Amino acid sequence: MALRDERPEDIDAIGQLTEAAFADAEHSSYTEQFIVTALRRAGQLTVSLVAVEAGTVVGHVAISPVTLASGASGWFGLGPVSVSPARQGQGIGSALINAALARLHGLGGQGCVVLGDPRYYARFGFKAQPGLTLPGVPAEYFQALAFSGDVPKGSVQYATAFEATSNA
Repeated sequence: MALRDERPEDIDAIGQLTEAAFADAEHSSYTEQFIVTALRRAGQLTVSLVAVEAGTVVGHVAISPVTLASGASGWFGLGPVSVSPARQGQGIGSALINAALARLHGLGGQGCVVLGDPRYYARFGFKAQPGLTLPGVPAEYFQALAFSGDVPKGSVQYATAFEATSNA
């Protein structure tokens, strides 16, 4: 398996993969594939990596900018993270997340937030942070990882692309 930046010829495969990866997810909006497309169109895919095996895209991770009410800059959101249903639980998602976070840190990012299972994301250093919130989300499921300095306080807003409900 190889990890690399997405290429134009990967776009359709990423959409199909993302849709399949979230098809049976309990806490999904079932719009993740539209979110990735909207982020790409808006030029907000700061990091977009694919896992490729035998010429097939088997995983994808996106990182995009977030806005903090405090005005702190250099913060990003991790996700969606998609792995082919047949390949889930085999370390592909972890490899993508580790590579994406390393890339973001190398680009000078100050930190990253994620909305997801705290037991899963703790392995990457994410943890709930008092005073950092995503409105409408239980605090334990919204986590942050600072690359340098302190985690800012206040509410976080994801890009408007996260409101996408179609590829229109």
